[in-house]
Amino acid sequence: MATPFLQTYLKRRTHYALKKESPVPASKIVDVVKDVVKHTPTSFNSQSNRAIVLLGAQHDKLWDQTFELLKPLTTPEQRPNTQAKINGFKNGFGTVLFFEDANSIKKMQEDYPLYAAAFPTFAAHSSGAAHIVTWTALTELGLGCNLQHYNQVIEDYVTKEWNVPENWKLQAQLVFGTPAGEPGEKTFLPIDETVKVSE
Repeated sequence: MATPFLQTYLKRRTHYALKKESPVPASKIVDVVKDVVKHTPTSFNSQSNRAIVLLGAQHDKLWDQTFELLKPLTTPEQRPNTQAKINGFKNGFGTVLFFEDANSIKKMQEDYPLYAAAFPTFAAHSSGAAHIVTWTALTELGLGCNLQHYNQVIEDYVTKEWNVPENWKLQAQLVFGTPAGEPGEKTFLPIDETVKVSE
């Protein structure tokens, strides 16, 4: 039988249809993000994960500007679909911006030169762990989420708009809100093809 954590993890799905509502106070969401960033394991305890939680008008501003930045990158025919997609994110209650601290990674490379080439990969593993644990924890609170990666399009804007240190490198955007519908159907490869056991 699955543990309570695993039961929640198995319920974690991508929700694109969201309401600008939350079943819990915003402070509870912020506490989750703080706990995850603090306790997510990192190689050599480098503590390279960073996050900014955007709520209310700040969340709306992010997605309004994302669409403006996407306009010159899309054709007139593509634009209505792009706007509808971005509006779906804006309909959420908030967004967690996830970053990696490049200075932490650089220090590890200097302190442990034998593993220097591997530290960016180690940091990426930890960053992904922070994303999925936050997503799972917010699922447990009754929120729906979807994870986005508009990094190359919005990073310069995000850095300026929220006074982000230049050594914080944007990794992902986790949009969250009260689910307004069911997630799409998910199919799986045969588990015996993806997990092997050797005894």
